[in-house]
Amino acid sequence: MAREKPDLVYGTLDMLILKALQLEPRHGLAIADRIQQMSADVLRVEQGSLYPALYRLEAEGWVSATEGISESNRKARFYRLTAVGRRQLNAETEHWARITAAVNLVLAAR
Repeated sequence: MAREKPDLVYGTLDMLILKALQLEPRHGLAIADRIQQMSADVLRVEQGSLYPALYRLEAEGWVSATEGISESNRKARFYRLTAVGRRQLNAETEHWARITAAVNLVLAAR
């Protein structure tokens, strides 16, 4: 039996982070937890991938960050989706739908 590969497809991490921030601001660990929860425990985002992506998204203006206190009473950076980030999430979601539909067509072909 083939081993399951829950690795993220290149370029999807940004979209998943933006989606995790769609409803409310979250700190890094809460973002990773939300992605894992939304994927029914299939996708796990490692800190080594998450934080560089968050810094990149902040540099793009897709998220903003503020200092705060986490639920475990620790100092943390809370990330919030910006208006530009919401537009980017919509664009990436549409692109993802086109790509996955095309891949499904190829897989269904005889």
